Amino acid sequence: MAIVTGLLIALFLWLLTTVVHLRFQYKWLLFLLPVAGIVIHFIYAAVGKSAEKGNNLIIEEIHQPGGGVPWEMSPIILITTLITHLFGGSAGREGTAVQIGGSTAALIGKWLKLNEDDTKMLLTAGIAAGFGAVFGTPLTGAVFAIEVLTKGKLKYNVLLPALLASLIGDLTVSALHVHHTAYHIDEIAKTSYFLSAYLPVDLLLLGKIGFASILFGMASMLFSMLVHTIKTFFNRLFSIKWLIPVVGGLIIIVLTLIFNKSDYLSLGVDAEYPGAVTIPSSFLPGGADTWSWLWKIIYTTITLGTGFKGGEVTPLFYIGSTLGNTLSFLLAAPTSLFAALGFIAVFAGATKTPLACVIMGIELFGLQYALFFFIACFIANFVSGNYGIYSAQRGKMPVFFKFR
Repeated sequence: MAIVTGLLIALFLWLLTTVVHLRFQYKWLLFLLPVAGIVIHFIYAAVGKSAEKGNNLIIEEIHQPGGGVPWEMSPIILITTLITHLFGGSAGREGTAVQIGGSTAALIGKWLKLNEDDTKMLLTAGIAAGFGAVFGTPLTGAVFAIEVLTKGKLKYNVLLPALLASLIGDLTVSALHVHHTAYHIDEIAKTSYFLSAYLPVDLLLLGKIGFASILFGMASMLFSMLVHTIKTFFNRLFSIKWLIPVVGGLIIIVLTLIFNKSDYLSLGVDAEYPGAVTIPSSFLPGGADTWSWLWKIIYTTITLGTGFKGGEVTPLFYIGSTLGNTLSFLLAAPTSLFAALGFIAVFAGATKTPLACVIMGIELFGLQYALFFFIACFIANFVSGNYGIYSAQRGKMPVFFKFR
């Protein structure tokens, strides 16, 4: 299962890079985004079945088996994600990877006639394989797969299969020479501070990180609230459902024309032009605009809330790293460190997977910053409360903010 998933993820990543650069070359493709939305709508209406529920369907099947995860989910989500990115929709890739892993696991489980418990275990391993393979973070993939199921609880009996699947999926992608974006935290200069002779950490820096982490959590909450609210609002507003992606696509086009820049379209990893705001640029001083994070929230929630496909995680990385960049300037803090903290903390708050995000920080940026990663991810997760992007998650978190 993990090998097949890894092969499909490698194909997906190669195709994704290809279509993103095609849009860079042919800028007029953005104006066909409403038409692309109609195509995506009718693909799911014709052959999508229950697959449109995406990651939530896989989580539901692990909690309470029902109609199963259809094999069609894998090719459909791959095709519709590529369509979204080719025409400029602001989305990610994690959702696609998880659904590829989950549907592959479901199909193999059906072929092998596995019982209910083994099927649940294989589905969990499928999530791990997809996540670990698409980001090149096998340990994170394993922990994410078991942490995403229930808020605040872990089922360790599936950790080993999840870890094996995530490792094999990642190794399969690596064997095909498909590479992931590398990020780096610059060395933090040592400073004198109160009680510096007795404590191994900079208390002032910890205070800044704690304050920034609260804002990271609030950004997570805003993203989660908006994506659900926009989806509900448009479903109530339009009885003719194919009009929803048309309107969503038109809004993205109008916003892009107003700003006269395409920084908030698609993944936000590769730069379309010199000086574009991207995730890598946000690790550099001046590499993001003050409100880049907010505009990415708006672009992505409109894209996903009106029926386009992809995922939320890479946009969450963009939101977090650009917000970290802005806060580093306001707080006179290390830019690359705060970009990295935002990168993982906003993701933690939106997915309710703080432990997985701490491990992701360690895998991507190094063990020496583990204390900072713990502080940022767990504070952001606490502040964002029960607001998350996966409605099928079970359990509840303590509520910091409550809206009535």
